[in-house]
Amino acid sequence: MSDAMVLMKERNEICADVLDGKIPKRVPVYALITMEFAIQYAGRDLTESQWDTSVLDDIFDRTCADFYSDSMPISAFRFPSFYKLLGAKNFVMGSNGFLQHPEVEGMAEEDYDAFIENPYNCIIERILPRIYSELNTDSSSKALALTKAFKAYQDDMGTAVNLYGKLIGKYGYCSNVNLFGGFCEAPFDFVSDQLRGFKGISKDVRRIPQKVKAAVEAVAPLMLKMGTPVNPTPYNATFIPLHMAPYMRDKDFANLYWPTFKELCENLVKAGGRNFIFVEQDWMRYLDYLYELPEGTVMMFEYGDAKTIKDKLGKKHIISGLYPLTLLNTGTREECIDKAKELIDILAPGGKYVFSFDKVPVTVDSVKVENYRAVLEYAAQNAKY
Repeated sequence: MSDAMVLMKERNEICADVLDGKIPKRVPVYALITMEFAIQYAGRDLTESQWDTSVLDDIFDRTCADFYSDSMPISAFRFPSFYKLLGAKNFVMGSNGFLQHPEVEGMAEEDYDAFIENPYNCIIERILPRIYSELNTDSSSKALALTKAFKAYQDDMGTAVNLYGKLIGKYGYCSNVNLFGGFCEAPFDFVSDQLRGFKGISKDVRRIPQKVKAAVEAVAPLMLKMGTPVNPTPYNATFIPLHMAPYMRDKDFANLYWPTFKELCENLVKAGGRNFIFVEQDWMRYLDYLYELPEGTVMMFEYGDAKTIKDKLGKKHIISGLYPLTLLNTGTREECIDKAKELIDILAPGGKYVFSFDKVPVTVDSVKVENYRAVLEYAAQNAKY
């Protein structure tokens, strides 16, 4: 058996054990790295490399060789090709080579009734043409634009997926656990992010809360369909980034956000899967709610008190995140390693812990690379339960 296969076997065991509620022989280490970071790290042109995916092989390989991770560390969620072909207004390539997500309002306030009656039809007929200019035309031109964009999507994402498989085999990454097996949003976040926008939804919550509630409830079945993996298993999780809750009043969260999100998570588990949620911003006032989610939910926290989170959630759920990525840029090597030790000492005892950072690095100058590598290697060698 090759060294890579031996390593993969060990990683498969520790990653599965965490999800199964067992205590592995060591803490899994997940280095979640963006495609943009990898391109910059390899010294390649950011814009050109996202258009010509054939160059990603060497780029990803170099990152995998230099940064420790028990899972495939790089993920590419978005490429500019299909957004450009659709004339996207919600994801626009900036002059610096980064896809920007401007504030958009795909759904007008007067669209609520149509959305509540049939969200799918409203999205197709009213919302998409506002967000994508190439879909705001006659049916023949619209069909052609959609076909071109879907072909570009399949080509670019297919290249990335094939590359992931190659690197998993070469570096012996965990191959039996995929925390990104599916993707969706909390129903409230979906209505907020792409449809009404931050300003619009904040206004609606105060002026027309009943319509917001009805819209969120109406779109919940679409989020379940979107988020259910093709082959749902407890090792093939659905990734759900959480957005709006920290900016809401407690009573609005309890009434408008939580019920459909909890139901979504429960239904994804009923379908045979597992939830991997990115607890974005500060959710400390909502920890009691998070406890109610299906047992074994993986929660990657951006902010919060590690001890409180461990005490409240660590016996039922799997905790990750919380290591401040900014420290890798401002701290010394010793300070960075001391922080890793501190978090491991708090979060590892009793199991249900995966070492990772509070954010993913996007720009190569946002961290000191030597600190990043040192922390990952320290965690791999010293993080025990």
